[in-house]
Amino acid sequence: MTRRLSLAGQLLALQVVIVCVVLVGVAAVTVAQSTLRAEEVEGRRALEVAETLANDQSTRDALAAGSLDYVRIAAENSRSNSGSEDVVVAWADRTVLASADPGLLDQPLDIGASRVLEGRSWVGDVDFRDGRAAVAMAPVYSPRGDEVLGFVSVQRPYPGILQGLAAAAPNLLTYLGLASVLGIVGSLLVARRVKRQTLGLEPAEIAGLVEHRDAMLHGIREGVVGLDLRGRVTLVNDEAIRLLHIPGDALGRTLDDLGVAEEVRAALLSSGVERDRAVGSAGRVLVVNRLPLTSRGRPLGSVATLRDRTELLELRRELELTRHVTDTLRAQAHEFDNRLHTIAGLIELGEPEEAVRFVHRVSSSRSEFGAAVADAVRDPALAALLIAKASQAAELGVDLRVAPDSALPVLSPELSTDVATVVGNLVDNALDAASGAAERWVEVGLGLVDDEVDVVVRDSGPGVPPGMEAEVFRRGVSTKGGRSTDDAGVPGGRGIGLSLVQLVCTRRGGEVTASSSDGSVFTARIPVGASLVDA
Repeated sequence: MTRRLSLAGQLLALQVVIVCVVLVGVAAVTVAQSTLRAEEVEGRRALEVAETLANDQSTRDALAAGSLDYVRIAAENSRSNSGSEDVVVAWADRTVLASADPGLLDQPLDIGASRVLEGRSWVGDVDFRDGRAAVAMAPVYSPRGDEVLGFVSVQRPYPGILQGLAAAAPNLLTYLGLASVLGIVGSLLVARRVKRQTLGLEPAEIAGLVEHRDAMLHGIREGVVGLDLRGRVTLVNDEAIRLLHIPGDALGRTLDDLGVAEEVRAALLSSGVERDRAVGSAGRVLVVNRLPLTSRGRPLGSVATLRDRTELLELRRELELTRHVTDTLRAQAHEFDNRLHTIAGLIELGEPEEAVRFVHRVSSSRSEFGAAVADAVRDPALAALLIAKASQAAELGVDLRVAPDSALPVLSPELSTDVATVVGNLVDNALDAASGAAERWVEVGLGLVDDEVDVVVRDSGPGVPPGMEAEVFRRGVSTKGGRSTDDAGVPGGRGIGLSLVQLVCTRRGGEVTASSSDGSVFTARIPVGASLVDA
């Protein structure tokens, strides 16, 4: 298997590549600058040679006298001494009379754009057999200086690319050495810093961790949401997107921008640790666990997990209803046993008339409460629930009564079930609170106001502790002693009834509140919508 380079090795290799690229660039710039300087220098040197020869008095006298041998010797000496490619002397009609190239003798010389025949020196460049060369031309005046007898043309070749590189080689090697040293030292320092920040992990290991994290994040069935200190989403998986009904491009956006429900937003943005907090979102019940994140004592944000517990709580609600029925039947059986024992004792004592009167009193008492319930509550399920709760209240020694202004028509089966859940849990809570009071009574008020079913349950208990009017509806919170979680760690035991009441109310768009006024007062409002059935 091919062994991967370490982070330091990769950075060093990258630095070497960068150094090489920079070196090539420096070489190109150096050669270009050398060429430019050489062109300027060669042009000035060519002009100096041309003007020196043209202004020499001997040259002027020889050219005026027609002494061609002297002129040719002087031109060759000037070429040899200056290292020029060629020194040409020509008459004013451009006929060459001296040159190192015999083929140019007695031939007209092309002067191009030069104005040397007008008595002005000129510098330019021309192409020749091995490249380009600097050309300088200077006029040769007569001894008296009143006439241009001819001119001197000097050619000096420009150095080539290889010559430029050879000239710049010492500097380039110095640059290469310094860059290599700096690159190696910089690579080691950068690699050391990066590895310290990445906890000593190599890039391949970091990539593997990221891949595993993504696979795990999107593979688990719980929703995961990470937030920074500003409340912006830094981490979210597919399950959280589904549960919160937020768009897939949630990263970097706040919960307000994403339209997250207020109750869920409050749980996710809480300042402390949240354990199994039940919240409602889009008709679902989510259990939120939130944990703040810190690194080296510095807060980073928070991470929260979301679990869908809608089906579980629906099952709990059905079990609660079943428990209500079971408790009621047990209370009724206990009550009937006591009354049968009383009747049997009276008969054994030879008091049949007293037994008959006792039966009439019991029947009258139950008939009066049943009649009151039947007159006030037309819904059979709710009426049966209240009558059954009367037996449970009698067992606890609590007087259960219906408010005089109660009036509730027949409801649809679904709405009736939800209202029964609310009434059953509120009455159970009130009976429990009133059973320890000096005066033991619970009053239930039911009515239909502005297309809302209003449920008001009062009791003679100690009332809701100050400051806990909202907390009593949180799952697992109870004003009485007892466990707040079940064996599985899911909220249960005490503190479940009022939470279910709030769940039912908020799911249907209603609300439930708690207050204290000579005991506890719980008020629930459940919108009817299109669920009402005429009696």
